[in-house]
Amino acid sequence: MSEPGGEPRLDQQLLEPVRLSIVALLAGTEWAEFGFVRDSVQLTDSALSKRIASLSDTGHVEVRKGYVGKRPRTWVKLSDEGRAALSAHIAKLQEIATQAGQPTRPT
Repeated sequence: MSEPGGEPRLDQQLLEPVRLSIVALLAGTEWAEFGFVRDSVQLTDSALSKRIASLSDTGHVEVRKGYVGKRPRTWVKLSDEGRAALSAHIAKLQEIATQAGQPTRPT
C-alpha cells in the first residue's frame, strides 16, 4: 500500500495492534493452524475469529478449512497483498521513527 508517488503509508487494518501481531506472525509461516495463532497472540477463539474475518475481508489473509481425521481445522495464510501491506506499513513506521529522532529546524 503506497501513497501517490510510491511512498509507503500506514495500513488501516494494521493500526490495530492485535491484527498487526497476527499478520506479523503469519509473515513467518506458510500456513498456520488456528490454534497456533490463537495461542501465539493470546486471544479467545471468538476474538481471533473476528480479526481473521476482518483481515480476510480486506484480502490480507487467506483462510482454508478442512479436517484432520474427523476434527475440523482452520488454517490461515498471509496473502501476497497482506505481505505487501505489511512491508509498506513497516516501512512507514520506520520512516516515522526516523523522523521522530531528528531534531526539528526552526522556521
